[in-house]
Amino acid sequence: MNDDELDAVARDILISNDRGGYTIPTDGLYPFQWNWDSAFAAWGFSTFDAHRAWTELETLFSAQWATGMVPHIVFHKEDDGYFPGPEVWGVGTTPATSGISQPPVAAILARLIHDRVDGTERLRALYPKMLAWHRWWRESRMAHGITCVTHPWESGRDNCPDWDPGMVNVDTSGIGPYQRRDTGHVDAAMRPGKADYDRYLAMVKFGRDCGWDQKRIRDDGPFLMGDPAITFILIRANRDLAAIAETLGEDGSEPAAWADEMEEALPWLWNRDLQAYAARDVRTGVFASAISSGAALGLLAGVENAQMEAHLAEMWDRVRYGIPSNDPAAPSFEPRRYWRGPTWPVVNALIAVGLKSAGRDADEARLRRETAELIRQGGFFEYFDPMDGTACGGNRFTWTAAIWLAWANRGDA
Repeated sequence: MNDDELDAVARDILISNDRGGYTIPTDGLYPFQWNWDSAFAAWGFSTFDAHRAWTELETLFSAQWATGMVPHIVFHKEDDGYFPGPEVWGVGTTPATSGISQPPVAAILARLIHDRVDGTERLRALYPKMLAWHRWWRESRMAHGITCVTHPWESGRDNCPDWDPGMVNVDTSGIGPYQRRDTGHVDAAMRPGKADYDRYLAMVKFGRDCGWDQKRIRDDGPFLMGDPAITFILIRANRDLAAIAETLGEDGSEPAAWADEMEEALPWLWNRDLQAYAARDVRTGVFASAISSGAALGLLAGVENAQMEAHLAEMWDRVRYGIPSNDPAAPSFEPRRYWRGPTWPVVNALIAVGLKSAGRDADEARLRRETAELIRQGGFFEYFDPMDGTACGGNRFTWTAAIWLAWANRGDA
């Protein structure tokens, strides 16, 4: 299949996964609207349907809570093919949603979309909603000046080794029997294990039992870890939001100041043993023991660190395709198990935005070339084995199709 034919397939995937104003990640495995998936879908739509791109973001923000939080799942329609569904979350919103958020990439991608297509007035309507969401992160998910996650699902990188120090302390004694649905769609060897799911559900139970009081979840919940990925993403998103404000004739000093404050707090995430930024358990102070692709997002935030970048270059050179989600030299590396090793085209795209912003054109071109090669060889899968390129996870995946259209098959992202 040539690149023009792949373009056509990618557009068909976005259109086929469209459920009327929002896009599911893939049929069967993920039948609802996911937060950061939707933002990437909008980026993909912007290459051929500007109206639909803005609609995707508008539909996502239509489920925003009064607190400003944009939930990680919006259950627009009933579908018993996914667990845990809205009855497990017990949030009580209309439409039903989950009770946690996901990486705040919307402002980053909204700015990229606006650079590509007209949409100033629609961006103007989204701006206060994005600002409220960023404020929610600041008020409900910060510790030591760092952005934290209260559930691995909130990070978007569910079973990444980043979370191992916090996961071991989660009490699962109150979890009864349950039936997963994900392993009925894809190979169980490519998914988180049962011990992970037990802990995931224990965290959901705590949130439900406290009525989704977000500050109590942060302060007293079973899991709270500083996340280098979301910290870097939010620094960049705040700066992009400030730039959007300037475009709209608004005052962007508030998000710009937030970004500066977060950057000043980054030393708390510096692991001296690894000589790298790493996830850190807020309750115990324990660092993750390996470098993840989350640390590779430093340049996205405009944060340059020679030691960190040297480690990431070594990680990259240990594999054939893209940035692995976990260091291949680490004992925890599993090349096909979700976030414990595979390379994710969508994360490669975010890293590439940072590389381009930093003027690292050769590295950006290499990452784009390797990501495009994965898609040309394996198709539009969720993620890939970084060693041999084996396609893994869900097929006909929205965000992989989107980043092909918006970045991997282009040099103008």
